[in-house]
Amino acid sequence: MLVAWDWLMILAYFGVLAAVVVFSLRSKKIESGQDLFLGGRSVGWLAIGASIFAANIGSEHLIGLAGQGASTGLSMAHWEFHAWVLVMMSWVFLPFYYNSGVSTMPEFLERRFGPKARWILSLVSLAAYVLTKISVTVYAGALFFEVMMPEVSITIGGTVVGSFWIGAVLTVVLAGLYSSIGGLSAVVYTDLVQTFIILAGTLSVTAFALYHLGNSGVALADGATAQGIGDGWAVLKQTIKSTGNVEQFGLWHSLSHKSLPWLGVVVASVTIGVWYWCTDQFIIQRTLAARNLTNARRGAIWGGFLKLAPVFLFLVPGMLGFALHHNHVVVNGSQFAIPLKDGALNGDAVFPTLVQSLLPVGFRGLVVAGMIAALMSSLASLFNSVSTLFTVDVYQKLRPETPQRKLVTIGRATTVSMTALGLLWLPIMKSIAGGGLYKYIQAVQSFLAPPIVAVFVLGLFWKRMNLKGAVWGLSVGFVLGMAKLAANAVWGGAEGCALMPDFYFSGILLALSICIVVAASLMAPAPDAKHLEGLNFSCLSPEYRKVNRESWNWVDVAASVVVVGCVVAAYAYFWTWLD
Repeated sequence: MLVAWDWLMILAYFGVLAAVVVFSLRSKKIESGQDLFLGGRSVGWLAIGASIFAANIGSEHLIGLAGQGASTGLSMAHWEFHAWVLVMMSWVFLPFYYNSGVSTMPEFLERRFGPKARWILSLVSLAAYVLTKISVTVYAGALFFEVMMPEVSITIGGTVVGSFWIGAVLTVVLAGLYSSIGGLSAVVYTDLVQTFIILAGTLSVTAFALYHLGNSGVALADGATAQGIGDGWAVLKQTIKSTGNVEQFGLWHSLSHKSLPWLGVVVASVTIGVWYWCTDQFIIQRTLAARNLTNARRGAIWGGFLKLAPVFLFLVPGMLGFALHHNHVVVNGSQFAIPLKDGALNGDAVFPTLVQSLLPVGFRGLVVAGMIAALMSSLASLFNSVSTLFTVDVYQKLRPETPQRKLVTIGRATTVSMTALGLLWLPIMKSIAGGGLYKYIQAVQSFLAPPIVAVFVLGLFWKRMNLKGAVWGLSVGFVLGMAKLAANAVWGGAEGCALMPDFYFSGILLALSICIVVAASLMAPAPDAKHLEGLNFSCLSPEYRKVNRESWNWVDVAASVVVVGCVVAAYAYFWTWLD
């Protein structure tokens, strides 16, 4: 139950948000499609990196990732150790995108292959946003509101509408408003503010969970009793061992594991990582808004630094919640208990329960504000990316003479229709997300990512690849991915179709997509090398290489090394942390 001080914190958040939107509107008027979709290409690296982080950290992380921490431990950490992929994007992929002057990823494919490839990727991307990002973000946020504000309801025509739908609709409307009115510039600068709110709120949950677990009085292995925040981590490890959950909570699982075999996880997580961080409009659009390539690269590297945090902000609190629940720790006069679902811990209720039970007045409002910030930043970013894809890659291609002012109107109208589709998918998504929201979104993305990764990577590194290879690879790969999603929905339920585990399927689909692209490309003439300048590693002019070299210095190299080093250190620790 939220009290007056909590509501003041939430209202203060909305006040800051409104001020940032007003400031961005006064500093940059929306007069063209480039202003709306790319912020006039004038954004600095600090805001770009924060926007990448805030756009990525949606409510599915706070709800879904914390839930996975409580139920499967570190199993999903592989998807959160992708800071190294952002570094790779900044050095390998980004120079091609930025120097080509494109606004969207489908537009880049058209430059490399032709119009058909652009159309296919546009439609696939729009479908992916509805099936994963929009619906999951809204659903996870609505779940949070349902737990945190159960007393909120309204009556419409004799029907009581609870906090679930009130929260879902309200955040969608607010995020849509400032995204469509202020464009990417408003989204990026509000993300800069929201990044610090998200970090402050989630860190407070981790700190209070460690405090209460460390002061729980649980007997430690050496005979002492836990009586300080420093003992919280020791109690967590001891609880996992004593309950026989070492393999379940470990970083790696056996090849025979039902849903998370280590080989399938490695292949699927890397494939999804390359797709999401290196080719997806949702992320790349932020770097394209930079004032130059230097700021674009540094923004991506800064985003990599921030990407190191989610394991400690979401997965770890989920595991701490499991330990608090198992040890029956008394918090603020009441025993900490996570609600059960079908006899097991309800993973998607873990984070809201931590907030409700652990945090004092004021801090609770800060975390709710952080939750709203995560939800709205992801939604606003999604709305801007969706409107960009539809307006630039669909509408403008059909009507190339459309005035810039009308393109702005079309982009804003797109937000409304795609949001409605995302809301319509919610009931279907709920029926197949029982294994955890975060696992759901990664599974669906593992069906969509492989053909896109195959086309982009081969397109940059193999100059023999042509339009036929791109079209066949994207088309067949998308059909196979949708067939797997349909099989899960009809026969598999939460754990996926048993005939083919989700993450093994991702690796198989990637291999098939590569074979299809190569075979189809060899069946058609090779592209003219003069049309590949700046679009393939084998076709870079001395002038292009000079411009790229002048865009970085030792600072960028050192920062990249530090980011990769932190990822290696995290893997080294968690590899054997329970031994």
